[in-house]
Amino acid sequence: MRFPRIPLLACAVLGALPGPSAGQIFGVPPLCADRPVATGALAFTAEPAGPARSGTREDRPASDLSCIDLLPTGLGADAAGVVTLTRPWSPFGVTVTADGHHRHDLVAWVARLPDPTTLGPYTTFVAWATPITLGELVRLGEVREGRNELGEVAYNKYLVLVTAEASADVGERSGPLVLRGRSPSSRMEAHDLMALAPSAEEGVEGGAPHAHAPAWSMPPPYEGVPMLPGVMQARPRTAPLLPAVDPRTLEVARPSSLVRLPDGGTLDLTAGFVRRTIGERELVLLGFNGQVPGPLIEVGERSTIFVNFTNGTPYPTSVHWHGLRLDNRFDGVPGVTQDPVEPGGTFRYRLHFPDAGIYWYHPHHREDVQQELGLAGNMLVEPLAADYYGDVNREEVVMLDDILLADDGLVPFGEGSANYMLMGRFGNVLLANGEPEYRLEVRGGEVVRFFFTNASNTRTFNLSLRSRGDPSRPPLPLKVVASDVGRLEREAMVESVTLAPAERYVVEAYFPPGAGGPSAYALTNHVQGINHRMGVFREEISDLGTVAVDAAPVAVSHEDAFRTLRSNADVIADIDRYRSHFDREPDRRLLMTLTVDSLPMAIEQSMNLDWVYFNPVEWTGTMPVMNWATTGREVRWVLRDLDTGADNTEIDWRLRVGDVVKIRITNDRGAFHAMQHPLHIHGQRFLVLEQNGVRNGNMAWKDTVLLPAGSTTDILLEVSNPGRWMVHCHIAEHLESGMKFVLEAEGS
Repeated sequence: MRFPRIPLLACAVLGALPGPSAGQIFGVPPLCADRPVATGALAFTAEPAGPARSGTREDRPASDLSCIDLLPTGLGADAAGVVTLTRPWSPFGVTVTADGHHRHDLVAWVARLPDPTTLGPYTTFVAWATPITLGELVRLGEVREGRNELGEVAYNKYLVLVTAEASADVGERSGPLVLRGRSPSSRMEAHDLMALAPSAEEGVEGGAPHAHAPAWSMPPPYEGVPMLPGVMQARPRTAPLLPAVDPRTLEVARPSSLVRLPDGGTLDLTAGFVRRTIGERELVLLGFNGQVPGPLIEVGERSTIFVNFTNGTPYPTSVHWHGLRLDNRFDGVPGVTQDPVEPGGTFRYRLHFPDAGIYWYHPHHREDVQQELGLAGNMLVEPLAADYYGDVNREEVVMLDDILLADDGLVPFGEGSANYMLMGRFGNVLLANGEPEYRLEVRGGEVVRFFFTNASNTRTFNLSLRSRGDPSRPPLPLKVVASDVGRLEREAMVESVTLAPAERYVVEAYFPPGAGGPSAYALTNHVQGINHRMGVFREEISDLGTVAVDAAPVAVSHEDAFRTLRSNADVIADIDRYRSHFDREPDRRLLMTLTVDSLPMAIEQSMNLDWVYFNPVEWTGTMPVMNWATTGREVRWVLRDLDTGADNTEIDWRLRVGDVVKIRITNDRGAFHAMQHPLHIHGQRFLVLEQNGVRNGNMAWKDTVLLPAGSTTDILLEVSNPGRWMVHCHIAEHLESGMKFVLEAEGS
């Protein structure tokens, strides 16, 4: 049975309250009445339970991440309510502010409110939001029986209060409280009092390894986030791996160079070791043609080129041409489209570029190692249409990444299995175009088109441009023009850009002339991570570089073009062909979850306390030791076909060219550890239709989609390209754990 698509369906019903339930009153089925329910003003009862070794727990419904139960005070009598949390539209997989706070649209469903006149000189009820610290109080709006749109909230932890007031227009709360609720994030608390104890940080330098583990040195600790001593004793159950090369024998890595190729052109591309210095550390990395990132390949739309690849590394490898709808034989997936290219071996790729935009290339064999060491580069496909984009003064290609370094160099990888298997390998040094300090100089009044790519193993970025002179000023407005495989239906202004691993966005920025002299803007990654031990959010601000604005004005300014939000009629018409499929039932259903086995007890117990609240995005690696110690022996990430029960490579999807397939993807809130997954489908394109029942009103063709923890997302896959195509999570360590399958598209 298909119920009406209203956000209340994602929420629980207060069955514990006296009288009929909100579901009965509103005529909505109580879909999530079995979830843990708030039982007091600020109380939450969490069931102590063991890890979900089978991969999911039905008693952890996703609704408890997307709604707030409104509980009555004594004055509220039998009043009942629930507030649904949905995200406002944005071009990205999550909607956050420039400082990384998740934005929520609030809708309250309220029943059995008392007569306000019985409570005093009051005529109505008003809803308010306040941070859990009660630092400020924001008026949301009047509340009546039934459905109430309350607007947007962007706090980490917060309360929703409903009070009786003399007027609906009051600016400050003065009346009595009748209903109150707390955000899902506010349930997150410190694991235990040991989180505050000095002994919680013991063992950072020592600890006995696991009986089956070789010697490892500890990874860098996360400043200000203590770990339990038991966690500090854990070690990866595999040998450490680092390049066994003397850096003095290697050439110094060069920055990426531009290679323009005509239709039919050829590029010789070699992967090999290079030497880099980052800070005071001399590193052995990998590069394409001695460059980090690899050469920027610029071609024309609908052109075809050839790449003669040589593997100069000691590892089997390949090159995957991410996002291209190319001939399947050249997709670069060992064991699916080609054999691995062995050390010293060669392979000739034939690449066709049917779509304008920004794409990238990287290995598809132990990419947790090879991509992290520097094997990645961009492809810029120039559009045939002169007016495909708006007018700008220049274009800049920026590849975002991070790298994990200890005091003496690279933190080792796992040899027999990737480690960092639980959350992926977060770097502690952020990079833009391979450098810790990106620099760009522009003139006042310039409009710059940025082509952003996220090449990191696991990190999701939240980018903005902030004034160096006055960081408190609002960030520069950014215009989002396009994503992975094409432009948006309508250009949109945002204050920050969120990119999951493998995603690309085309973004324009206008740099106003400095008042009385030059100015500068920081390219900033601003997020709200979580200190899981303390149960608090942790703000992190990292500068990736600087855009310096010269005092001299640009000769021709395209400010008017920047301020104009274009509607792309050709994109809308292209998508129109598929709108009749949007509302039908899904053809295929996937679940993203994981199974665990034989985790060290301290890690198991720590993770078991984290399920009470999962951040939609794990922005930062604040649990470095427990993450570092996990390998494929303990963690198996899973893509599951919900219609057949098949997992990962056992999934057998056989489609035909011309099929239009609606896929519903649920990121399991009931998993032992739920976190976001960037899902990538090779060789095809798809539309993101909706998330948690909220329709996407402004689409672009995608090849990678960010799926937040606990979310359900519908996509529409256009099967246009025959062959055997990989579907997988693009967190490199999750891919290595087996989170992948192959779909077969038959026909020509």
